[in-house]
Amino acid sequence: MEGTAVTVESVTEVGPSTVALELATPEDFEALPGQFVLLRAAPEGEEVARHYTLSSPTVEETFEITVGVDPDGELAPWLASLEGGETVHVEGPFGTIAYEDDGDVVAIAGGPGIGPAVAIAEAAQRAGHDAAVIYQDDEPAHTERLEALSEAGAAVTVLEADDDEGLESAVDAHLEDGQCYVFGFADFVDQVAETIEAAGGDPDEARIENFG
Repeated sequence: MEGTAVTVESVTEVGPSTVALELATPEDFEALPGQFVLLRAAPEGEEVARHYTLSSPTVEETFEITVGVDPDGELAPWLASLEGGETVHVEGPFGTIAYEDDGDVVAIAGGPGIGPAVAIAEAAQRAGHDAAVIYQDDEPAHTERLEALSEAGAAVTVLEADDDEGLESAVDAHLEDGQCYVFGFADFVDQVAETIEAAGGDPDEARIENFG
């Protein structure tokens, strides 16, 4: 199997149908919040590969990915069933959307985009910068980390999936508070880009990762 073999250190439920996998960091692996890896495994004896964005602020010793679990999926249900000690293979990191401890941030997430969003917000706080998180999802994940971010001074807004007015209001309120990072599926990131433009910002200056 291609890629570097890494050990699954732990699997933790972090929300409805959502788990976080903590993986041992391979030698010479350097990645930044916002980047992603290609994970390979063979749940039924046949290799399956999927991309997952990092959801940990660092990759020292271990790093984390957040996995939304579709019960009919080829890989995610198997990953969610692991108990630690298993081996998967990773390639990467990939991607140019990355946070390098370079200022205040506004992390905007829809659905599975919350993983990289909390990672970037945490990295910003660790570097002494301010962070805001705007998150839209009917079944929020990583709520404990969001609460910790809020307690540490981050502006955290959690919205229901159909609250378009609330999303527009939150984006408008925080547009000038830092570099915007946007993570989510196509409809969501397109909506955020339109909202940024309507609020007087330049969507081309936002760092947007479209999950497809």
